[in-house]
Amino acid sequence: MRVISAFLGCSFAAVLAAALLSVEALAQAPTGGCRLTNASDGREILRCPNGVTITAEADAAYRLTDRNRDGNPDVVSLRGKAILVDVDDARHSGGFQVVTPQAIAAVRGTQWAVDVAARQTSVLVVRGAVTVRRPAGGEPVVLNPGEGVDVTSGTAPLVVRRWPAARVAALLARLGQ
Repeated sequence: MRVISAFLGCSFAAVLAAALLSVEALAQAPTGGCRLTNASDGREILRCPNGVTITAEADAAYRLTDRNRDGNPDVVSLRGKAILVDVDDARHSGGFQVVTPQAIAAVRGTQWAVDVAARQTSVLVVRGAVTVRRPAGGEPVVLNPGEGVDVTSGTAPLVVRRWPAARVAALLARLGQ
């Protein structure tokens, strides 16, 4: 009731705009004690006390979740654009996942990028190893440094490929690397 009474003197458009801004801010809010930094190019960098750092491309559509309720995110739901996840194994215990419409990428102690387009999720490992599978199941694959996989809907086996330097550089440049 307090929220409604605060907007009594405003137009419907102003109330709707304020509500949408609140929802957007809530959707992007960091979990627990993560520190958010905004880069000049629009990227968001979240540094969490458990050793997880997430760099989100400008305008990336993502949401953090703390499934085990320890005050730190352990899942990123990514719906559009790219993120870079860096997990410091010395400070992080437990797993970490990036969930997209086409894939689930899970890891411990590594750095990897996930890029979501309209009908495809691409995963690249920079350091360490990452397991990638489809949400509906199927045979998972393990990616090592320099390797990537493009995941589309369907049931065809996932194919691990060494990414060309130009593709790696282009994706990492979008993430400030």
